[in-house]
Amino acid sequence: MEAWEKGGRVATEYDQKGDSLSVDVCLMLEVTQSMGEPLFHRAFPGGLENLELYRREVVEGVHDDWIHPTEKGKWRYTYHERLFAYKVPGMEPIDQIEKVIEQLARVPHSRRALAITWYPWYDPLSLDPPCAEQFWFRIFGDQLYMDMHIRSNDAFKAAFMNMFAFVHLQRLVADRLTERLGRVIVPGRYVHIADSFHIYGRDHADFAKFMELSSSRTLEGRTWRSYEKLFANIWTQAGADADRILDHEAKTGTKGVGIAGIE
Repeated sequence: MEAWEKGGRVATEYDQKGDSLSVDVCLMLEVTQSMGEPLFHRAFPGGLENLELYRREVVEGVHDDWIHPTEKGKWRYTYHERLFAYKVPGMEPIDQIEKVIEQLARVPHSRRALAITWYPWYDPLSLDPPCAEQFWFRIFGDQLYMDMHIRSNDAFKAAFMNMFAFVHLQRLVADRLTERLGRVIVPGRYVHIADSFHIYGRDHADFAKFMELSSSRTLEGRTWRSYEKLFANIWTQAGADADRILDHEAKTGTKGVGIAGIE
């Protein structure tokens, strides 16, 4: 809401003729307990199966096989590939997340436990460079903190899904540190830093409707809590739908078909 009401008006490289200027702010958002409830917004753009697919894409790498920079229709990167198999020309792929874990296992208060996504020799001229650029980790007591820096973030259509996937990456690192250190490490603070946190001009009308709907409901009315029985059943079904979509992709070699398009 702050971005919508107070943001500057800026043109973008993706504007179409007749689009309004985007609303744009620089954002730093702190979530003190990244896995605290409620975790789910009821009205985010996209279905729950797409949210689960994106989580798996970032944390588990289910779409890494879709990377083929020179093939039309394929992808130039995934966050999982850049974080878990960062490729420097002439070198073996680097598992940056494993190096983060090794560093924090040695020195829990280290300020050097970070992973990046940017390829400076390739991304500046790429048509689709990564938006999220850096993930920084540090242990405080029994909590793993993570700060994430993103150069460009679609506030309406991408930010929630980004944050949801990224805090699950934080949880993955915390779980692996628990195994490595022999003591429980839990996800703690998450900081989301966006240089450009924006709402595209083409989305203004839809975003206004979203804001009207959200402002007419209580917090309980516009969110879900993962421990609620009704939602737990819905989320289980979303996971099953995500499985079906992945199976369809594997069989057909196509991507982007929603659950409604699978017979």
